[in-house]
Amino acid sequence: MAEDETTAAAREADARYYADNYPDYEAQNPERKIGYYRRHVDAFFDKSCPKRLHDMGCAYAKFLKSLDPSWEIFGSDLNTYAIEQARQRVARGTFTVAGVTADSPFAAVTFGAVTAFDVLEHVPDLEAAARGIDAQLAPRGILVFVVPVYDGLTGPIVRLLDRDPTHVHKKPRRFWIDWAERHFQVVHWEGVLRYLLPGGFSYVHAPGRICRGHLPAILVACRKR
Repeated sequence: MAEDETTAAAREADARYYADNYPDYEAQNPERKIGYYRRHVDAFFDKSCPKRLHDMGCAYAKFLKSLDPSWEIFGSDLNTYAIEQARQRVARGTFTVAGVTADSPFAAVTFGAVTAFDVLEHVPDLEAAARGIDAQLAPRGILVFVVPVYDGLTGPIVRLLDRDPTHVHKKPRRFWIDWAERHFQVVHWEGVLRYLLPGGFSYVHAPGRICRGHLPAILVACRKR
């Protein structure tokens, strides 16, 4: 197969990933959810750090697009189709095709914040990911991430509804807290209830600390040691 045919086939496969697994991507990422992510970055961001953010697994860059112009924004994703979409939607961003590894795709850049929303559960080598994130962060820089969790009262439901074959870590919340504590200083974590109602007309997004041991996802905010 010629190189351009190979590239076209790979792009088609990447586009099909979203069509097959996240056909309701826009409905699953309403402004209130994106705003929730943004508020946590703002809450824990240290003003001594460069106001520069790398969103790993940025998809179509909806979160990056929501940040005000005072932020310098970078995004990476393994999916070439997603990066094409990101570049079209957010002209001021810097984007590249890359996975979450020990080698930063932006090796010459230091970030005040790194985010990974529904990304780490896809990453085979989490220890390498932690090293890579730590290397990217400025002193007192923050990592904010969200992952689905498969324990607590909602665990069986999450497992039943999860059909994404690229989720390599179907773990309980303690697994993620322990991972974060080994590599960073955990400053906050809470649970998140999220669900796209049948028909795709409404997306439930309800975070909280009271039931954080049972909600189907968690948000964790960490600081570089």
